[in-house]
Amino acid sequence: MATTADVRQELARLADPARATGVSRYLRMFPGGYGEGDRAIGVTVPQQRRVAGRYWRDLSLADTATLLTGDVHEERLTAVFILVRKFGKADERERGRIVELVLAHTGHLNNWDLVDSCAPYIVGPWLLDKDRDVLDRLAGSRLVWDRRIAVMATLAFIKADDHAWTFRLAERLLRDPHDLVHKAVGWMLREVGKRDRAAEEEFLARHYRAMPRVMLRYAIEKFPPQRRKEYLSGLVA
Repeated sequence: MATTADVRQELARLADPARATGVSRYLRMFPGGYGEGDRAIGVTVPQQRRVAGRYWRDLSLADTATLLTGDVHEERLTAVFILVRKFGKADERERGRIVELVLAHTGHLNNWDLVDSCAPYIVGPWLLDKDRDVLDRLAGSRLVWDRRIAVMATLAFIKADDHAWTFRLAERLLRDPHDLVHKAVGWMLREVGKRDRAAEEEFLARHYRAMPRVMLRYAIEKFPPQRRKEYLSGLVA
């Protein structure tokens, strides 16, 4: 039976200090950065996915939770990959346990890559046919990662042609103080627009002038150049 120690040892064997320096900069693990206090060891994402692929069946949910609460970024991301694999193969009861685990440890999903590798593939799919009030709770959290989880979870709804919660949370988070939330909202609006351009533009017509610039840029990224220019110039009625 695999243990947390087995996964940690394999990740340590793959560690690259030079790469860790670059990862730390990229994910802003420096004083004042949103990743402050985190620690990278320099294992690539493909390597982490391969490790997850070897261990996800045998690692218990309790040991996966231990990995998720570790002090090394790559350990936590590997834990997320393991949880996603487990969720995809689990029955309804086990899926519920996985979701409970994730929602109990959102403070350890403490960078955008951790959130984006988890929320659309666990939280969102779980809520497709369930009460979604938890997303309102997350959107109202003081923790930026909770708010990003709420938005990113709606990708699963968008893929099911259900856009209401994306618009609901986008409107609520329109004046959020953090650019990581701005980017997530803009990204999900763009995903809506890829499937229903008219629905996205109807939302933008009401709100684009109040949007943070980065949110708007993400939302209109796939629009034709002239249309993007009109939005950025405030010329859309």
